[in-house]
Amino acid sequence: MCEKSCKSNGKQDSTYCLSHHNQATSENSSLGENNIVLNSMDLESSLVYVENQNVKSNSSFLHAVINMIGMLIGLGQLSTPYALENGGWISSILLIGLGTICAYTCHLLGKCLKKNPKSKDYKDIGYQAFGTKGRIIVTSFIYFEIFMALISYTISLHDNLSIVFINTNLKLKGIILVHLSTSKILTTIAILVALPSLWLRNFSSISFLSSVGIFMSLLIFVAVACTAIFGGIKINHEIPILHLQNIPSISGLYIFSYAGHIVFPNIYTAMRDPSKFTKVSIVSFSVVTTLYVSLAFMGAKLFGPQVSSQITLSMPHDQIITKIALWATILTPMTKYALEFAPFAIELEENLPSSMKSKAKMMIRGFVGSILLLVILILALCVPYFEHVLSLTGSLVSVGICLIFPCAFYTKIFWREISKTGLILNVVLIVIGAFLGVAGTISSSKLLVRSLKRAHHST
Repeated sequence: MCEKSCKSNGKQDSTYCLSHHNQATSENSSLGENNIVLNSMDLESSLVYVENQNVKSNSSFLHAVINMIGMLIGLGQLSTPYALENGGWISSILLIGLGTICAYTCHLLGKCLKKNPKSKDYKDIGYQAFGTKGRIIVTSFIYFEIFMALISYTISLHDNLSIVFINTNLKLKGIILVHLSTSKILTTIAILVALPSLWLRNFSSISFLSSVGIFMSLLIFVAVACTAIFGGIKINHEIPILHLQNIPSISGLYIFSYAGHIVFPNIYTAMRDPSKFTKVSIVSFSVVTTLYVSLAFMGAKLFGPQVSSQITLSMPHDQIITKIALWATILTPMTKYALEFAPFAIELEENLPSSMKSKAKMMIRGFVGSILLLVILILALCVPYFEHVLSLTGSLVSVGICLIFPCAFYTKIFWREISKTGLILNVVLIVIGAFLGVAGTISSSKLLVRSLKRAHHST
């Protein structure tokens, strides 16, 4: 992706080129050298950073598959066993079905990009379909999803820290933290440790954090598999057939697990042969869906009704493999903050006066990022209900980005060419997405409010 494609509507989008940041260096590079590095992350929220020293896209089929899989695997995988146990084993059909639908909508995004080569990212497709309003709506959804995902990450950080330091008792007298529990103090310390990463302007360092996050997600899956094989726990719990009343709320968890569409257009534009993008989608979603279903059944059979909303919290605390999984889950959020804050930081810097010195921009960027992270910390500690926040994010935001918008954009852009069958299919998927979104938002909101009331009455 070239420097020009880094900008959309006069501003850099959430996906941007490192070559623009290092323009002076790249001009001195050999023109024959072409190095594209896609480092993908979860989204439940996320971004792709593209490093390219030439205008030619050169990402291979395998490279694109690896990046799309890396983008999809993340925070959502922790909750799939909980979702299956609470929805019943028939709900696995919903998990597989949503994976298939999201692969299809990923294909639609590729078709929209092919229709207009000037479109480079998700926002551009929104603009292509519905003009400025489309861009504004898409941008709002993207930023809101990132914000909600970061709250979920911080809740996960808090929950896993409380298990790792279960026998630790911290008391800090004389300051406001005296009213906080040990786990909340530890979470605050962890956030303060992660805070300096928001001041990073070296995109290579931020990109490295992305790779660490992906590795941690894969490590968690391996740890659960090792627990099932070598952990000495009998896999004999019966999974209920169906809990219909829980389907709306768990649908949000399932949808969030496939949240990654905001960066798929960037994977498309980075491919050497974009005509293979549909095959990339099929392979990637097949692998990820297989992983999710395997993990869901593994966790549900291992722990039954006692399975936690995060599978790592259910694993035997005295085993080494559990400690590895817990630390992997703790480190994952700490790699995400700088990564997820990057689009806000870029928009902020672009809106600052061009006459302002670079150091002053960095100070403002770091200060605003620090304030936002502290707000996220406060919200996470006030609403420590991982499964409800994740489900609400999936139902309220991710369903639009992953399902409704791609179908609506494709239908609008290809209105004169779309077949009757294609039109009916897209309309049906929009209706299904809207239904799941509304029902899931209502259900998860009620559960969240009920949990907050119960916690208030118990204090």
